[in-house]
Amino acid sequence: MGSLPLEAMMPLDPETFAGESGAVVGFLADYYRNVDKYPVMANPEPGSIRKLLPDAAPELGESMDRILDDVQRDILPGLTHWQSPSFFAYFPANASSAGFAGEMLSAGLNVVPFVWTASPVATELEQVVVDWMASLLGLPERFHFKGGGGGVLHGSTCEAVVCTLAAARDRALSKLGHEGILKLVVYASDQTHATFQKGASIVGIPPANFRILRTSAESGYGLTADTVQRAVEEDVARGLVPLYLCATIGTTGLGAIDRVRELGHVARRYGTWLHIDAAYAGSAAICPEFQGNLDGAELADSVSMNPHKWLLTNMDCCCLWVANPTTMTDALSTDPEYLRNVGGASKMTTDTIDYKDWQIALSRRFRAIKLWVVLRRYGTAGMRAHIRRHIRMAEWFERVVAADERFEVVVPRSFSLVCFRLRPRFMEDKAVESLNRELLVAVNASGRAFMTHFVVDGKFVIRLAVGGSMTEMRHVRGAWELIKEKANELLAGC
Repeated sequence: MGSLPLEAMMPLDPETFAGESGAVVGFLADYYRNVDKYPVMANPEPGSIRKLLPDAAPELGESMDRILDDVQRDILPGLTHWQSPSFFAYFPANASSAGFAGEMLSAGLNVVPFVWTASPVATELEQVVVDWMASLLGLPERFHFKGGGGGVLHGSTCEAVVCTLAAARDRALSKLGHEGILKLVVYASDQTHATFQKGASIVGIPPANFRILRTSAESGYGLTADTVQRAVEEDVARGLVPLYLCATIGTTGLGAIDRVRELGHVARRYGTWLHIDAAYAGSAAICPEFQGNLDGAELADSVSMNPHKWLLTNMDCCCLWVANPTTMTDALSTDPEYLRNVGGASKMTTDTIDYKDWQIALSRRFRAIKLWVVLRRYGTAGMRAHIRRHIRMAEWFERVVAADERFEVVVPRSFSLVCFRLRPRFMEDKAVESLNRELLVAVNASGRAFMTHFVVDGKFVIRLAVGGSMTEMRHVRGAWELIKEKANELLAGC
């Protein structure tokens, strides 16, 4: 099909939809067949991609075939290929056939279920799947709808953080008055994701009232109750109010695990909101052997984790559970006339919820169908096998790094994340840092793998996060061979 005559254009013609969607699916299938042939990390000169593209949108529509040709020529070479089996950077952004099917259903049905009546099944399916997920993770009943709590699907942890901070803020200000916002304090560790600092700022917490608490190797870089207790006591003595404490299961840099139960007791003592951030490692809790990391969750006010990181659900999908939904809806709800249901008001019950009051935005996607398809397609057994397979690969990688006397594992492996560095015994610390920066650049520039770094206790470390849907043991072995190859080249020049 060539350019579309304006008078004949039917944007959602079923036959055109079938043909063009089939073309896109075929294009993506070929992409996945060949994704391991692309350099994992894109490395263009800044601005070079923009020069390939026209300065203005076309006046007349173009064929899907031509558009896909341009995607192949101009778009793919500029991508960092997150679905490459040799992508070991950040944390995985899982994709899967079921995740894609669920995404197609979500996008294809294209409903906007901000209130129950806008699409009743979308709301109720979401309630079902978040309860399913709560059960899989072993969360206490207080986070299930039947236990008085409940969950919602957000796009990201960042949204979950802002919503829970707003809920905690308004709960506190209902007692202190609005001028009390200057007294509210938020606590997190030096390993906590930076989104909590951003979220605190968004909801109006003064930057000076955000406490970044130090962790150490002795605690595995997890936040300890003693550290929090001391900080809280100092703030209370100054007339401040401990508002919100974050406990992380699997920090971004090192995969560190905070002691939820110990932190929960401190939070309860001071009436502080405790949030558990399990964005990455929460997925592992579907395996019984990892549910102990959530011990003490009954002391928390909220929990979040991202199925789009490690649980085969295409971006975007973040589960947030709250023990007392009213605290959040009180902070986020609106009731304009144009959203009120007239014809079906008699059908509404006290159990009927409007998810617009559980999030920042009004509009929302039908994410529930995506997660529902994934859970049904792979089942609990399949998803547990997926998690355990990646952990076995990371265990192997940790062993071979530790066995090579030129390298060191900087912190013990956590889940499927290994943090390591090249550490020749004859080099001083500054030279070691420079050497590892060069090693990471060389590995990534090869196009054969992509990794990222972290700095802990002044040490520059390389992170290898196993978690890609297409990653096999041969890819992890290949990454190790590449690391050794580049290390040999660098050490030969020393």
